[in-house]
Amino acid sequence: MQDIVKEIQQLKKERNAVILAHNYQLPEVQDVADFTGDSLELSRTAASSKAGVVVFCGVYFMAETASVLCPDKVVLIPDASAGCPMANMITAKDLIELKKRNPKAMVVGYVNTTAEVKAEVDICCTSSNAVDVVLKLKDADLLSGAGPLPGTGEIIFIPDKYLADYVSKKTGRRLISWDGYCPTHVKILPEDIIKQIRLHPKAKVMAHPECTPEVIALADAVVSTGKMCRLAKESQGKEFIVATEVGIIHRLKKENPEKKFYPASELAVCPNMKKITLEKVLWSLQDLKEVVKVPDEIRKRAIKAIDKMLDI
Repeated sequence: MQDIVKEIQQLKKERNAVILAHNYQLPEVQDVADFTGDSLELSRTAASSKAGVVVFCGVYFMAETASVLCPDKVVLIPDASAGCPMANMITAKDLIELKKRNPKAMVVGYVNTTAEVKAEVDICCTSSNAVDVVLKLKDADLLSGAGPLPGTGEIIFIPDKYLADYVSKKTGRRLISWDGYCPTHVKILPEDIIKQIRLHPKAKVMAHPECTPEVIALADAVVSTGKMCRLAKESQGKEFIVATEVGIIHRLKKENPEKKFYPASELAVCPNMKKITLEKVLWSLQDLKEVVKVPDEIRKRAIKAIDKMLDI
């Protein structure tokens, strides 16, 4: 493994490449990366980097988002079959039909969607800013430069019904949601949280908003993976129960060696996130494959929705 890491580091210099790894990646992939974070953090890092090649260790829609934000760079994903089941639960055709049924509604699209779907939404959101985005949509003319959004009050939220439920409760807004969900987060059950609380009564519970409402109701903090990492650092607490994909435990322990982290459920494993290995990162740099390139017509429409979110 050390030899592979050396080869990766050497090739990275030769290719003028940057390696980005999502918080759910295998520990050894996180360790070889230049930056670790959530999907949007990494895409923005890709856009601001001086590197000409971006090796995105995550799932496919994340690499697409990086391609949308930095079309002048070569974006690679070490395993093109690493998809996101939630993102694949809605297509552009599905969304177009939903919009026809609700012609006065604004469309908020979670970043966990394909570029084709992003091209059909009015504004994107992340798990960390979804509440803020929906709250701001009360103002019809909030987005200077990117063009105003219609102020009818109706909001379509796609594709995650559990994130939609959380946002609806936090904002008091009724949302027209799609029947999508994350198969990994739904494996975390309220019984798992209760069991971990009994085992670790002093631990704080951090839950991702993709979890079910029953799990979220038991959490001390409902936060994105990026905010989990910040909360763990800044909190006076020494023990945490972590209700999200287990891959983040590696980063949490690495950054906070004096604290203890317990996965809410060992079953919360995303098989697609684990498809990328050190060997595949090496091969990706050797062969400059697999290239992820969003067609310009889709990219220009998708980036408008992302820019409107960034304006907020």
